[in-house]
Order: sequence, then C-alpha cells, then structure tokens
Amino acid sequence: VQLQASGGGLVQAGGSLRLSCVASGRTLSRYAMGWFRQDPGKERDLVAGISWSGLSRYYADSVKGRFTIVRDNAQNTVYLQMNDLKPEDTGVYYCAASWRAGPNLRNDECDYWGQGTQVTVSS
Repeated sequence: VQLQASGGGLVQAGGSLRLSCVASGRTLSRYAMGWFRQDPGKERDLVAGISWSGLSRYYADSVKGRFTIVRDNAQNTVYLQMNDLKPEDTGVYYCAASWRAGPNLRNDECDYWGQGTQVTVSS
C-alpha cells in the first residue's frame, strides 16, 4: 500500500490550501484516515482524522472551524481543506491510515504513512 500526499505549498496568512492523499495498492475504505503535522524536532501530531465511514471526525483544537477533512472511498482519497491559514500551521503534513483506530488516530495505531507534504504559511 502506498499513500501519496500532495497539495502543500507556500501561502500567505489567511489563505487556503487543499491537501490530497491518494491510496494505491489496496482499498482503504475500511481504514480510519488522518492528517498529522510534524514540526522540526517534534513528534507528529494529529491535526484531523476521519472514520472509515466518514461519519465521525476529529479535529485538533487549533484547527477547529478552519480545517475540514473529507474522504472519497470510491476514489481511495482523503482531503484536508485548510482555510484561514496561520503561520503556526506551518509544517510537514503526513496522511496515515489505521485499521484499528477511530477518527482520533494515534501514531502507533497507523498502519500506513504517506511521504509528507510541506505547508508553509507566511505572515
């Protein structure tokens, strides 16, 4: 299984980006999916997660009201729509999939990881 993340880039504060994560090799329709952010020298923290059905979502407090996670199981893809971006949103964003977890994924529960995409928000 491979997860291919894309959509990162450089944006000014207040701008928007949409990250995409496409899975190949097998269907992940029964996996919870999540987006994690990693700052230099720190662990990856969950930013947003979604259950396999799409009915349950989790958001970190810092992104509530600004980020939206959605999935398209027919396309084996999960998206993270990021609006009103702030400099503190800067980091490398990784998508991940977990068979065991719900929308509040833990790092050690994730079975597959994407390669990461850089998001930089300038002030």
